[in-house]
Amino acid sequence: MPVTVLSGARQAGKSTLAQEAGGGGRTFLSLDDASVADLAAQDPSALLEGDAPLTIDEVQLAPGLLRAVKRSVDRRRRNGQMLLTGSANLLTMSKVTESLAGRASYLTLWPMTRREQRGLGRAGLWSELLAVPDRQWLDLVSSDRTGPEDWRALARRGGFPTPALQLPDAEDRTIWFEGYVRTYLERDIRALANVSSLPDFRRLMRAAALRVGQMLNQSELGRDVGMPQPTVHRHLNLLETSYMLVRVPAFAANRTSRLVKTPKLYWADTGVALHLSGAAEPGGAHLESLVLQDLLAWRDVQPRRAEVCYWRSATGLEVDFVIESGDNLLPIEVKATARPGVNDTSGLRAFREKYGKRARAGLLLHDGKETSWILPGILAAPWWKVL
Repeated sequence: MPVTVLSGARQAGKSTLAQEAGGGGRTFLSLDDASVADLAAQDPSALLEGDAPLTIDEVQLAPGLLRAVKRSVDRRRRNGQMLLTGSANLLTMSKVTESLAGRASYLTLWPMTRREQRGLGRAGLWSELLAVPDRQWLDLVSSDRTGPEDWRALARRGGFPTPALQLPDAEDRTIWFEGYVRTYLERDIRALANVSSLPDFRRLMRAAALRVGQMLNQSELGRDVGMPQPTVHRHLNLLETSYMLVRVPAFAANRTSRLVKTPKLYWADTGVALHLSGAAEPGGAHLESLVLQDLLAWRDVQPRRAEVCYWRSATGLEVDFVIESGDNLLPIEVKATARPGVNDTSGLRAFREKYGKRARAGLLLHDGKETSWILPGILAAPWWKVL
């Protein structure tokens, strides 16, 4: 495509990736540079002059620049002409009126997965599980050699490169996360929208961080923080647009009905969520979040996009995540226990009974060390063997 748009949360590593992927033949411009930002506002066409391929960093700071990008690529129509990075989803920003339809491919850079942090350059075994018959799952998972890990330590450091790889000390990470949140509030949010009260916005962030893995009730959330529901709705949209918050839709066979069912609330990074909530220790919902982070990173590099949902029956039985890939439905339950039992499989069993041949074997991820068929059609596996 003439344009590639690389989006993701601030500090996820977009600029570094864009500079390294571009090699030495690209011109690199950052809208964090005041002189570049001024030129983008005053004379965007002048910024795009020249024949060299161009990388523009933090393009969400000048959404009006996209019209000039459109004119430039239509004039030359050369693949790889523009690489744009942004700390917000341009397709959902109200200030963006140009989508670059037919000219751009969109990529998302999520926080680093566990295997990326170990230098393996990939997400978990989701593609392999979908590619082989269910009966081969035991051998596939058992053969993994990444080794065990404390998921609580992984949740505390999160997936942003600096705290995940460079700050082993908890106090140093706390300082980094606090600076990250302040920068997000004082700069990124102001660039996206007119927020009248930053303290109120931060209070909403904390309340959302305390609801990781829960079904989202905006009216209830508004009562807890003293905000009207429309304001809560607008602020949550800002958090999602800037890749801080993730809403997981409820699975339904009818895709249209998913739009009206209540989503579940998660944070894109467990380290940020724990810092905002002030929780002393990660809980089971944070292990769910780690699985979701891995699923999102995997999903967004698939040639044919898969869907990640959760499932809840009318009687209250739940499955934490469902991967929908083509005609395959892979249900996943996450339990922060070292000794999963048959009672932990009730949601998986109900899901498989309801969807019959479409449903693959159920996957029960736990905190133990044993991989086994806990029941026919349900594989219990250590989380670290899959992520």
